Amino acid sequence: MAQTLLIQTSNPKPLQRVSVAEAGSELAEIRQMFRQINQLYVAHSPSAFYLATKRCMDVVFSGILLLLTSWLFPLIALFIKLSSKGPVFFVQPRTGLHGKTFRCLKFRTMRLNEEAHTKQATSNDKRITPVGRFLRASHLDELPQLLNIFLGDMSLIGPRPHMLFHTRYYSEKIPFYHLRHEATPGMTGMAQVNGFIGEITNERELRKRIQWDIYYLKNRSIGLDLYILFHTAVQAFGKVFRFKG
Repeated sequence: MAQTLLIQTSNPKPLQRVSVAEAGSELAEIRQMFRQINQLYVAHSPSAFYLATKRCMDVVFSGILLLLTSWLFPLIALFIKLSSKGPVFFVQPRTGLHGKTFRCLKFRTMRLNEEAHTKQATSNDKRITPVGRFLRASHLDELPQLLNIFLGDMSLIGPRPHMLFHTRYYSEKIPFYHLRHEATPGMTGMAQVNGFIGEITNERELRKRIQWDIYYLKNRSIGLDLYILFHTAVQAFGKVFRFKG
Protein backbone atom coordinates (compact mmCIF):
# COMPACT_ATOMS: atom_id res chain seq x y z
CA MET A 1 0.00 0.00 0.00
CA ALA A 2 1.35 3.41 -0.94
CA GLN A 3 2.37 5.56 1.97
CA THR A 4 0.77 8.96 2.50
CA LEU A 5 2.00 12.13 4.10
CA LEU A 6 -0.25 14.44 6.13
CA ILE A 7 0.26 18.14 5.56
CA GLN A 8 -1.18 20.51 8.16
CA THR A 9 -3.39 23.34 6.92
CA SER A 10 -4.21 26.60 8.68
CA ASN A 11 -7.95 25.91 8.53
CA PRO A 12 -9.79 23.56 10.90
CA LYS A 13 -10.66 20.91 8.30
CA PRO A 14 -9.34 17.41 7.42
CA LEU A 15 -5.68 17.25 6.50
CA GLN A 16 -4.85 16.86 2.83
CA ARG A 17 -3.27 13.56 1.79
CA VAL A 18 -0.31 13.68 -0.59
CA SER A 19 1.76 10.73 -1.77
CA VAL A 20 5.20 10.47 -0.22
CA ALA A 21 6.87 10.38 -3.66
CA GLU A 22 5.13 13.56 -4.80
CA ALA A 23 5.55 15.41 -1.52
CA GLY A 24 9.15 14.23 -1.15
CA SER A 25 10.28 15.66 -4.48
CA GLU A 26 8.37 18.91 -4.04
CA LEU A 27 9.47 19.50 -0.45
CA ALA A 28 13.07 18.56 -1.24
CA GLU A 29 13.11 21.19 -3.98
CA ILE A 30 11.66 23.82 -1.66
CA ARG A 31 14.03 22.92 1.20
CA GLN A 32 16.97 23.28 -1.19
CA MET A 33 15.70 26.70 -2.20
CA PHE A 34 15.56 27.80 1.43
CA ARG A 35 19.06 26.43 2.06
CA GLN A 36 20.34 28.54 -0.83
CA ILE A 37 18.57 31.57 0.61
CA ASN A 38 20.22 30.92 3.97
CA GLN A 39 23.65 30.76 2.33
CA LEU A 40 23.35 33.45 -0.34
CA TYR A 41 20.60 35.86 0.64
CA VAL A 42 21.77 39.35 1.47
CA ALA A 43 19.08 41.83 2.45
CA HIS A 44 18.38 43.75 -0.74
CA SER A 45 18.16 47.48 -0.23
CA PRO A 46 16.48 49.04 -3.27
CA SER A 47 17.85 52.34 -4.50
CA ALA A 48 16.37 55.59 -3.25
CA PHE A 49 15.33 56.33 -6.85
CA TYR A 50 13.35 53.09 -7.07
CA LEU A 51 11.61 53.65 -3.73
CA ALA A 52 10.73 57.26 -4.61
CA THR A 53 9.47 56.27 -8.08
CA LYS A 54 7.44 53.39 -6.67
CA ARG A 55 5.85 55.65 -4.06
CA CYS A 56 4.97 58.21 -6.75
CA MET A 57 3.39 55.43 -8.82
CA ASP A 58 1.38 54.30 -5.79
CA VAL A 59 0.07 57.79 -5.06
CA VAL A 60 -0.74 58.61 -8.70
CA PHE A 61 -2.30 55.24 -9.60
CA SER A 62 -4.30 54.90 -6.38
CA GLY A 63 -5.49 58.52 -6.61
CA ILE A 64 -6.63 58.10 -10.21
CA LEU A 65 -8.29 54.75 -9.52
CA LEU A 66 -10.08 56.15 -6.47
CA LEU A 67 -11.49 58.94 -8.64
CA LEU A 68 -12.47 56.60 -11.48
CA THR A 69 -14.15 54.07 -9.19
CA SER A 70 -15.69 56.53 -6.71
CA TRP A 71 -19.14 55.99 -8.25
CA LEU A 72 -18.90 52.29 -7.40
CA PHE A 73 -18.45 52.83 -3.66
CA PRO A 74 -22.04 53.92 -2.84
CA LEU A 75 -23.43 51.30 -5.23
CA ILE A 76 -21.44 48.46 -3.65
CA ALA A 77 -22.27 49.79 -0.18
CA LEU A 78 -26.00 49.67 -1.00
CA PHE A 79 -25.85 46.06 -2.19
CA ILE A 80 -23.86 45.02 0.88
CA LYS A 81 -26.37 46.62 3.24
CA LEU A 82 -29.28 44.99 1.40
CA SER A 83 -27.66 41.54 1.42
CA SER A 84 -26.85 41.22 5.13
CA LYS A 85 -26.67 43.04 8.44
CA GLY A 86 -23.41 44.70 9.43
CA PRO A 87 -21.03 47.46 8.38
CA VAL A 88 -20.14 48.17 4.75
CA PHE A 89 -16.40 47.95 5.36
CA PHE A 90 -14.40 45.14 6.92
CA VAL A 91 -11.35 46.47 8.78
CA GLN A 92 -8.74 43.87 9.68
CA PRO A 93 -5.37 44.30 11.43
CA ARG A 94 -2.67 42.88 9.16
CA THR A 95 1.11 42.68 9.12
CA GLY A 96 2.85 45.41 7.16
CA LEU A 97 6.35 46.69 6.44
CA HIS A 98 8.94 45.56 9.03
CA GLY A 99 6.23 43.59 10.85
CA LYS A 100 4.22 46.65 11.87
CA THR A 101 0.46 46.27 12.13
CA PHE A 102 -1.87 48.34 9.98
CA ARG A 103 -5.63 48.43 9.42
CA CYS A 104 -6.42 46.81 6.06
CA LEU A 105 -9.68 47.95 4.43
CA LYS A 106 -12.06 45.81 2.39
CA PHE A 107 -15.72 45.79 1.47
CA ARG A 108 -17.42 43.29 3.76
CA THR A 109 -18.17 40.05 1.90
CA MET A 110 -19.19 37.83 4.82
CA ARG A 111 -21.93 37.69 7.35
CA LEU A 112 -20.79 38.79 10.79
CA ASN A 113 -18.97 35.91 12.47
CA GLU A 114 -16.54 35.25 15.31
CA GLU A 115 -13.88 33.65 13.07
CA ALA A 116 -13.35 36.62 10.77
CA HIS A 117 -9.85 37.34 12.14
CA THR A 118 -8.68 33.74 12.53
CA LYS A 119 -10.16 31.62 9.73
CA GLN A 120 -9.35 32.12 6.07
CA ALA A 121 -12.21 32.13 3.58
CA THR A 122 -12.64 28.86 1.68
CA SER A 123 -14.08 28.19 -1.78
CA ASN A 124 -17.50 27.12 -0.46
CA ASP A 125 -17.50 29.21 2.68
CA LYS A 126 -21.05 29.58 4.00
CA ARG A 127 -20.09 32.86 5.68
CA ILE A 128 -19.80 34.57 2.28
CA THR A 129 -22.91 36.40 1.08
CA PRO A 130 -24.09 36.17 -2.57
CA VAL A 131 -23.01 39.78 -3.11
CA GLY A 132 -19.74 39.03 -1.36
CA ARG A 133 -19.08 36.10 -3.67
CA PHE A 134 -19.26 38.38 -6.71
CA LEU A 135 -17.11 41.02 -5.01
CA ARG A 136 -14.45 38.41 -4.23
CA ALA A 137 -14.53 36.90 -7.72
CA SER A 138 -14.10 40.32 -9.31
CA HIS A 139 -11.71 41.61 -6.59
CA LEU A 140 -13.99 44.62 -6.15
CA ASP A 141 -13.96 43.87 -2.41
CA GLU A 142 -10.36 45.14 -2.39
CA LEU A 143 -11.14 48.59 -3.84
CA PRO A 144 -10.93 50.27 -0.39
CA GLN A 145 -7.30 49.15 -0.21
CA LEU A 146 -6.58 51.93 -2.72
CA LEU A 147 -6.95 54.22 0.29
CA ASN A 148 -4.38 52.08 2.19
CA ILE A 149 -2.04 52.57 -0.78
CA PHE A 150 -2.65 56.32 -0.99
CA LEU A 151 -1.86 56.66 2.74
CA GLY A 152 1.31 54.55 2.44
CA ASP A 153 0.27 51.46 4.45
CA MET A 154 0.32 49.38 1.28
CA SER A 155 1.69 49.48 -2.24
CA LEU A 156 0.17 48.46 -5.56
CA ILE A 157 2.78 45.69 -5.81
CA GLY A 158 4.25 43.65 -2.97
CA PRO A 159 3.68 40.53 -0.87
CA ARG A 160 0.04 40.18 0.12
CA PRO A 161 -0.45 41.12 3.81
CA HIS A 162 -1.63 38.34 6.10
CA MET A 163 -3.93 38.58 9.10
CA LEU A 164 -2.05 38.65 12.41
CA PHE A 165 -3.20 35.16 13.36
CA HIS A 166 -1.70 33.70 10.18
CA THR A 167 1.51 35.73 10.52
CA ARG A 168 2.11 34.09 13.90
CA TYR A 169 1.15 30.64 12.61
CA TYR A 170 3.12 30.75 9.35
CA SER A 171 6.24 32.21 10.96
CA GLU A 172 6.46 29.08 13.12
CA LYS A 173 6.10 26.76 10.11
CA ILE A 174 8.03 28.42 7.27
CA PRO A 175 11.77 29.28 7.42
CA PHE A 176 12.57 32.89 6.52
CA TYR A 177 8.85 33.75 6.44
CA HIS A 178 9.52 37.20 7.91
CA LEU A 179 11.73 38.17 4.96
CA ARG A 180 8.54 39.05 3.10
CA HIS A 181 8.02 41.93 5.54
CA GLU A 182 11.04 43.75 4.11
CA ALA A 183 8.74 45.10 1.40
CA THR A 184 5.59 47.16 1.77
CA PRO A 185 2.62 44.78 1.35
CA GLY A 186 0.74 45.06 -1.91
CA MET A 187 -2.71 44.62 -3.43
CA THR A 188 -1.11 42.09 -5.75
CA GLY A 189 2.29 40.51 -6.12
CA MET A 190 4.53 37.96 -7.83
CA ALA A 191 2.85 35.00 -6.13
CA GLN A 192 -0.61 36.10 -7.26
CA VAL A 193 0.24 36.48 -10.97
CA ASN A 194 1.79 33.00 -10.82
CA GLY A 195 -1.49 31.47 -9.72
CA PHE A 196 -1.04 31.43 -5.93
CA ILE A 197 -4.09 33.40 -4.91
CA GLY A 198 -6.99 32.93 -2.52
CA GLU A 199 -7.29 30.02 -0.13
CA ILE A 200 -4.10 28.35 1.11
CA THR A 201 -4.83 24.61 1.23
CA ASN A 202 -1.47 23.06 2.16
CA GLU A 203 2.03 23.85 3.33
CA ARG A 204 3.62 23.32 -0.09
CA GLU A 205 1.41 26.05 -1.58
CA LEU A 206 2.32 28.42 1.23
CA ARG A 207 6.03 27.74 0.72
CA LYS A 208 5.68 28.45 -2.99
CA ARG A 209 4.04 31.78 -2.20
CA ILE A 210 6.89 32.70 0.11
CA GLN A 211 9.36 31.62 -2.59
CA TRP A 212 7.77 34.08 -5.04
CA ASP A 213 7.67 36.82 -2.40
CA ILE A 214 11.40 36.41 -1.85
CA TYR A 215 12.01 36.35 -5.60
CA TYR A 216 10.26 39.71 -5.78
CA LEU A 217 12.37 41.08 -2.91
CA LYS A 218 15.57 40.17 -4.72
CA ASN A 219 14.46 41.42 -8.15
CA ARG A 220 12.39 44.50 -7.39
CA SER A 221 12.31 47.02 -10.23
CA ILE A 222 9.84 49.37 -11.88
CA GLY A 223 9.75 47.05 -14.87
CA LEU A 224 8.83 44.06 -12.71
CA ASP A 225 6.17 46.12 -10.90
CA LEU A 226 4.60 47.12 -14.24
CA TYR A 227 4.73 43.49 -15.42
CA ILE A 228 2.86 42.33 -12.29
CA LEU A 229 0.36 45.19 -12.56
CA PHE A 230 -0.42 44.36 -16.21
CA HIS A 231 -0.90 40.63 -15.60
CA THR A 232 -3.04 41.32 -12.53
CA ALA A 233 -5.37 43.49 -14.62
CA VAL A 234 -5.63 40.78 -17.30
CA GLN A 235 -6.44 38.14 -14.69
CA ALA A 236 -9.00 40.36 -12.93
CA PHE A 237 -10.90 41.12 -16.15
CA GLY A 238 -10.82 37.44 -17.08
CA LYS A 239 -12.36 36.46 -13.74
CA VAL A 240 -15.17 39.01 -14.10
CA PHE A 241 -16.12 37.69 -17.54
CA ARG A 242 -15.94 34.05 -16.39
CA PHE A 243 -18.15 34.89 -13.40
CA LYS A 244 -20.74 36.54 -15.66
CA GLY A 245 -20.63 33.57 -17.99
